[in-house]
Amino acid sequence: MNWRDHIHSNPDILGGKPVVKGTRISVELILEYLTDGASVGEILEAYPHITEPDVRAAIAFTHDMLVEEAAIARKRAA
Repeated sequence: MNWRDHIHSNPDILGGKPVVKGTRISVELILEYLTDGASVGEILEAYPHITEPDVRAAIAFTHDMLVEEAAIARKRAA
């Protein structure tokens, strides 16, 4: 999955937080739902204008950002 097809940041939308394209649903909000134990189905019920691939893209985006941050931290420590 290419999360870039689903997730983007725009300084004019939610202060630049990454969101599902065409919405104001932030990656952060999706992760909060998942952290609180919500299923993908429950998220889709709460926000019917997003899709399962949008939710999965939010997870993939977060993964990639964590990997990138770890690489930066390793470079700084070297």
